[in-house]
Amino acid sequence: MSGPARRELGSVLAAAAVAGGLALSAGGQSWASVTAVRRPPLPPVTVAVLGSDAAPLVPAAGLVLLAAAVALFAVRGWGRVVVGLLMALAGGVLGWSGLRVLLRGLTSAAVSLPGLGGTADSSVVVHVAHAWPVVVLLAGALGVVAGAATVLRGRGWPGMGRRYERDAGAVLPPRTDEDRAQAAWQALDRGEDPTRTADATIPPPHDPGV
Repeated sequence: MSGPARRELGSVLAAAAVAGGLALSAGGQSWASVTAVRRPPLPPVTVAVLGSDAAPLVPAAGLVLLAAAVALFAVRGWGRVVVGLLMALAGGVLGWSGLRVLLRGLTSAAVSLPGLGGTADSSVVVHVAHAWPVVVLLAGALGVVAGAATVLRGRGWPGMGRRYERDAGAVLPPRTDEDRAQAAWQALDRGEDPTRTADATIPPPHDPGV
């Protein structure tokens, strides 16, 4: 594998792995604090909204990115293009999920939580923690960039085990007399005429009296 191709593949793998890890981590964090203010004497109720509740597609997109990073080693050619498209799609889903929360908040997700909204005698107050939606947005950008790079360049990257393959222009070491003798005796064992093989010669027998 050439130096530039190795660096490209390593960068894409790192980007996909980081994006997937960030998405999974953000999905388990609290994205908002939701407080239902009820009429006295009922006390207010506060519940945390997890990222998986606010944006259910975030953990799934993170898993897709991690799986795609592994799949890059197992496929070649047009298979890499398919993997790249999946990575870009997962990145787009992450970006859309994070941007939607930043622009529209989590009111719709908050009122759907059991016991908080939907009644006439309570009001819901949502305090969004913007850090995690921003993290998801950055993870989505990494996923899109990694997917685009895979679609454009992935077909030229060698796959698993390529470093163990012999280069087409490699020069084989010269065969010794012992190698040619062994090849000739193996030909005799197979019932073949070793004299028809230019590289297989049997050394003359050794005469102890000489």
